[in-house]
Parts: sequence; C-alpha cells; structure tokens
Amino acid sequence: MYLSRVEIDSKNRSKTKDLAHLGAYHNWVEQSFPGEVEAGQRKRHLWRVDQLAGKCYLLVLSEKKPVITLLERYGVPGAVMIKSYDHLLESIEVGQVLQFRLTANPTRTVSEPGQSQGRVFPHITLENQQNWLIDRAEKSGFQLIKQTTVNGPDGEPTWAFKIVGREWPVLHRKAGKSPRLSRVTFEGLLRVSDVERFKQTLTKGIGREKAFGMGLMTVIPEA
Repeated sequence: MYLSRVEIDSKNRSKTKDLAHLGAYHNWVEQSFPGEVEAGQRKRHLWRVDQLAGKCYLLVLSEKKPVITLLERYGVPGAVMIKSYDHLLESIEVGQVLQFRLTANPTRTVSEPGQSQGRVFPHITLENQQNWLIDRAEKSGFQLIKQTTVNGPDGEPTWAFKIVGREWPVLHRKAGKSPRLSRVTFEGLLRVSDVERFKQTLTKGIGREKAFGMGLMTVIPEA
C-alpha cells in the first residue's frame, strides 16, 4: 500500500475554485487512478485533508500508486510525496504506543418502530464525539491511553487524546441544497492491543462517509 501527500495550492484560485465541496475532493482522488477508472473498478481510497503549519494537504491511502500529474492537479507543482505503507504495517506490535491523527464522521443510529434500518444522526457535543472514539477503540485493535497531568482534576488520569478540529463541510452541490457532514479531527496517543484488527483499521478506516474524506487514521511512533 502507499500513502501519498500533496500540498493543495490554496493560493491559486484558478486551480482550487472547484474544491468547494467534498464531492470535488472525492472526484480528484478517484481521477488520480485512471487505470481503475478505465477498468470500471471502484476502489475505496481513504483520504483526508490536513491543515498543518498554515498549509493544506491532501493525504491518500491506496493499494496502487496514484498518477503524480493527476494527484498534482490542484496541488503545488512538485509537492507530491508517495511512500510505501507496507513497512509501517509490518512494524506494528502489540503494546506499541503510537501518536495518531484521525479525521472521522462520528454518528449514532436511532432505531424507529416499523423500520428495518434506523436513522443516522451526527454526534454534536465534544463529549459525545470523544465517547464515539472511546467506544470504537477496542474493536478497532487499540486502546486509548490515560495519563496523569497537572491539569487533571484532583490528579485524576485524563485521556491522552483531544479533538483538534470540528467542521461542517459541504458534501456536494445540488440545486437549492447544500447538505453537510460533521467532520471531527482527533489527535493523541494509543496503544496497539490487536495487531490484525489495528492493521484493518489503518487500511480500511473507521466510521462512515469514507468516500468523503472520513475514517483515515495515520500513526507515527511516540516522540
């Protein structure tokens, strides 16, 4: 697998005027793999948009390498980086502590009488969004870490992760409608508890709306 990154040319309005909704980003990602498009394949590429040090980046996780010129379509010329992801996956061990970053769409499903499928609602509050991740950690092959800090109430351990971004980006453009999705970014520390499940989490994502930039978790060794 490959993890690709390109700096989005945010200052070039003529380039990025189309990137007004998540559907446009989804199309950008898909078009970066023309061989799959021509073959009629619908690979689920995980992707997300990161804002770091005043710059905006598109990250893409894929089984095959994207075409650099196409991934650069809305990017800064020469700013594409592609790295093999297999080495990281092979290095994962039980008990390993990693720093993580995750952008996801925290939701809940409410059952309704007489309906085979419940209705999906976004979590709105910080507490519910945090609990959404806490509830999914173990089944996703990791444990969220608690640590004692001077800021903790009465010296009680607090979670070693936080929400660093909450947004409601436009999903797509339709006449008279601009539906939005809840996008929440988490950062912090985790401990690997199940290697195979955790690898599935890294390669398949967490939660809903993966086609629209949700669910990609990236990790690096604890500093």
